[in-house]
Amino acid sequence: MARPMLVSAFALALLAYSSVAFAEIVEHHFHVKNVTINRLCHEQFITTVNGEFPGPTIEVYEGDTLVVHVFNESPYNITIHWHGVFQLRSGWADGPNYVTQCPILPGNKYIYRFTITGEWWNSSIMEIERQALADGHGPNVSNAYTINGLLGDLYNCSSDGTYKLKVVPGKTYLLRIINAALNNQIFFKIASHTMTVVAVDASYTNPMLTDTIVITPGQSVDVLLTADQPLASYYMAAHAYDSLGAAFDETTTRGIIMYENATTSSAPLMPTLPAFNDTSLAFHFYSNLTSLVNAPHWAPVPLEVDKNMFVTVGLALTPCEANNTCGAPLGLAFAACMNNESFELPTKLSMLEASFYNLTTGIYTADFPSSPSVVFDYTNTSLGLDTSLVMTSRSTKVTKLKFNTTVQIVFQNTALVSKENHPIHLHGYNFYVLAQGFGNYDPLTGPTMFNLVNPQKRNTLGVPVGGWAVIRFTANNPGTFSLLDLYTSFSFNNTFIYLRILCTIK
Repeated sequence: MARPMLVSAFALALLAYSSVAFAEIVEHHFHVKNVTINRLCHEQFITTVNGEFPGPTIEVYEGDTLVVHVFNESPYNITIHWHGVFQLRSGWADGPNYVTQCPILPGNKYIYRFTITGEWWNSSIMEIERQALADGHGPNVSNAYTINGLLGDLYNCSSDGTYKLKVVPGKTYLLRIINAALNNQIFFKIASHTMTVVAVDASYTNPMLTDTIVITPGQSVDVLLTADQPLASYYMAAHAYDSLGAAFDETTTRGIIMYENATTSSAPLMPTLPAFNDTSLAFHFYSNLTSLVNAPHWAPVPLEVDKNMFVTVGLALTPCEANNTCGAPLGLAFAACMNNESFELPTKLSMLEASFYNLTTGIYTADFPSSPSVVFDYTNTSLGLDTSLVMTSRSTKVTKLKFNTTVQIVFQNTALVSKENHPIHLHGYNFYVLAQGFGNYDPLTGPTMFNLVNPQKRNTLGVPVGGWAVIRFTANNPGTFSLLDLYTSFSFNNTFIYLRILCTIK
């Protein structure tokens, strides 16, 4: 039976869904335009799809063909990335600006057409990106979090804006929790209830009982929730998981679980959320997930590796551009960095089109390093501002892979500038998470920790703060896709590894 999915956007989304097996063409029209909404006691100008906030929900089933006519009525260049929806032989529909397509210019339109395999989508946020360009900082700290677009009753002027989910005592509900926040990892909890994790990033897991979910931008977690508590109302609540300690949004959003026939005289019970910096809890959640072997879409871990890569992930520094005042240390600008390379998007032609027409000169070069140029004590905080290590430059470098190449990547977080948990997303693929840990990865002892039997499958991974993670995948989706550090994923100063997959299909 085909697995159904709801394609949604713009909030910490909480979705329930059912199963039907058929395939058809689903067609929609998206008018992207700016509207004014009233939130947090004042009006705000935002970009929306069809004037809706949150954006519209498209109900589709795996195997359906989705056709979306996008009309850009905003003042910005836009694209849509269908996060987690794998573009199998339709890489031009993946959305990354100047990677798989040129942007849709104001006043223009574009038609996305592809077969559904995956989860959900999100659209680019232009103004926040523009603000971040000045000195290389990440996006501005947000004012609030939402659950299904509603703030919850802890914010000013939001008492009537709380998401409510009615439940029947004794019944079990399947909830999909999606972190569609721009830059924040999230702790999520429901008062007096436990949840059973049954899937992550649309891949089935062995059931795992927990009272707290931690989720990075771009991830989804499916949980079973049984309404087995006394008749009452209970808050579900979410706030940030912050491993850095710099400025971040410390507010809390919450919704309400309402039991049928419960009295409304008493206030809902509130869960005790983890400390913002509870890395041990976050690591325990991430590292204890395992795949459900022989579930739908399960495939064994490939045991033979064709290409090994060791990729350092973290912040670096670049010279401050003329006429800017940069807020990074030493009067420099921040730049996200992988193997001391900070990716810069091309501006004249998309990388996919350049590859297809063999027009790569001036667009990208195929020399992204498979390992860092300098080996050092990656997690040593005393080296954080060592200018022989922390300086980087911007370039457009890619890694080429032949079709069906099995790739293993060790991601090593660094302490350059700062230490933090880095979410990593691989467009177009799920990957196996073989192992993760703290400190510097040891090539001798690391492989002894690999789970080659039932490792979790994901398309987004949080590399532990001051630590490492190892993934493995097979490059069997032709096109130009990207591996990106989501910490600054809406700034041109972020870093991608573009994995161009070369293949001939008859």
